[in-house]
Amino acid sequence: MVGAMISPRELPAEAARLLGALPAQPRLVAHLRLVHDVAASLTAALDGSHPELVFDRAAVLFGAATHDVGKVVHPEELTGPGSAHEPAGQALLLAHDVPDRLARFAGTHGTWTAPDRTIEDLLVSLADKIWKGQRVTGLEDLVVDRLAAATGQPRWQAFLGLDEILAELATAAEHRLAFQSSFPVHP
Repeated sequence: MVGAMISPRELPAEAARLLGALPAQPRLVAHLRLVHDVAASLTAALDGSHPELVFDRAAVLFGAATHDVGKVVHPEELTGPGSAHEPAGQALLLAHDVPDRLARFAGTHGTWTAPDRTIEDLLVSLADKIWKGQRVTGLEDLVVDRLAAATGQPRWQAFLGLDEILAELATAAEHRLAFQSSFPVHP
């Protein structure tokens, strides 16, 4: 059961290596593990319930594992608001030879309404919200639209399926927040 999970999956090897080389703050690494873990559960659930939805699962998982990497450059955004980490993160990943198709998530995860956003972009953004139990209607509506188009389901039916997945993922939000808080902001 997703809600009973306490220890998140490890990061993909390439993401872990990169974060170690930077070096990333312990709380940032914990956050990235949590969002990656939620993205893994989310994409597995979508694969099972909506197999007609075509997306690059590996790209979503890498994107979730690195989406906030720019907070290495902007550590004040670890504990406060800000979006300077988004372009900084994309530039940092590109400087470390991460292909643009994967580095892009660092820059797109906070701006899901742009017309060029792919389903992969939307799923990374969604994982970055639902890990802490946050529901964002506009973002979820965009995913529902993609699900309905891919499956041919009525929109309401696609909504119900996604809502069930997200409600289940949100049940562990308090445990995730506690896990993240157990790591120091600074090394």
